[in-house]
Amino acid sequence: MKARYLIILFGFVYSLTACENSKKKALDHNSYHLEIILAEALVAQEKYEEALIRYEKLFNEYDFIFLRDYKIASQISFLIGEKEKGLHYVKKAISNGWELPSLKEEKFFDRHLLDSDWENIEKQYHSLHNQFLNRIDSSIVDKVRSMFEKDQKIAYQASIIEDEQAQEEFILEKFTGHSENQINNLLIIMQNFGYPGEFLIGNNFWGSTILSHHNSIAPEYVKQDTLYDFIRPKLFQALKKGFISPYEIALIEDWKKAIISDWSNSPYGYLNPPNVSSIAQINKARNAIGLRPVELRNKLIDIEAKTGMNLYLPDWVDGKIKIEEK
Repeated sequence: MKARYLIILFGFVYSLTACENSKKKALDHNSYHLEIILAEALVAQEKYEEALIRYEKLFNEYDFIFLRDYKIASQISFLIGEKEKGLHYVKKAISNGWELPSLKEEKFFDRHLLDSDWENIEKQYHSLHNQFLNRIDSSIVDKVRSMFEKDQKIAYQASIIEDEQAQEEFILEKFTGHSENQINNLLIIMQNFGYPGEFLIGNNFWGSTILSHHNSIAPEYVKQDTLYDFIRPKLFQALKKGFISPYEIALIEDWKKAIISDWSNSPYGYLNPPNVSSIAQINKARNAIGLRPVELRNKLIDIEAKTGMNLYLPDWVDGKIKIEEK
């Protein structure tokens, strides 16, 4: 292993500032994410009215909507001049966890909202935010946040050790047992409540960071590890139920495959840039979990630059993912 693997992951996460549905469609979120890809394809073609229709259809069919999709629908609404609809989706996003400081950071809204609009949003904010707080499980929020912070503390301790061999020894000695306890505790939460992601706790990277840390301890450890192999099918069940996002699945899986292949394999194209010979297989894997193809993501980067919208494309790469020749 290179101890830097765990450290790189710690650095990435450190920089972030970020029950089963039953009523409407009973509810396969694999289909949800594939519908989102179709809506994003329309956005990439600048067919914004048609894209918004797709988003709205989805909103009417599913009880749980991922926060990013309300955020995007609000921006598309403003872009095509549907201000009242845009304000409606801003408020839906707040009731789904969008916090006011984060909302105010979006420069796109400066062109579309008046002072009176902001006053109205602020007046309703606490009531809307309470809807979100009443939905999530605060006791599990506290537990998973504590687990995440413990992970970050040990990863930070490793990051300040300059000697690489000493780093590796520290990680193997201090992190391995800790991580096994973390996975066992995560498994208990999943068995009793479901995967602790955006639906359950309003956060979509604490749990995936814990799992990605576990999958990046050391090649020798990861190759013989059985804990992740045991929890893995449950993650894909959680994906179908809407408890975990495709991005989280891809990140967790890419870490494991990259570590055990000495960085030669990244099935979803996050940790290694795809090349012309691997892109078809990568896009096939992405589609299987409801994640947009690499080419579509790159087109959406162009749309962000053209319109000023933020389409919330979480990736390790800042900007477009380069498809290398070979």
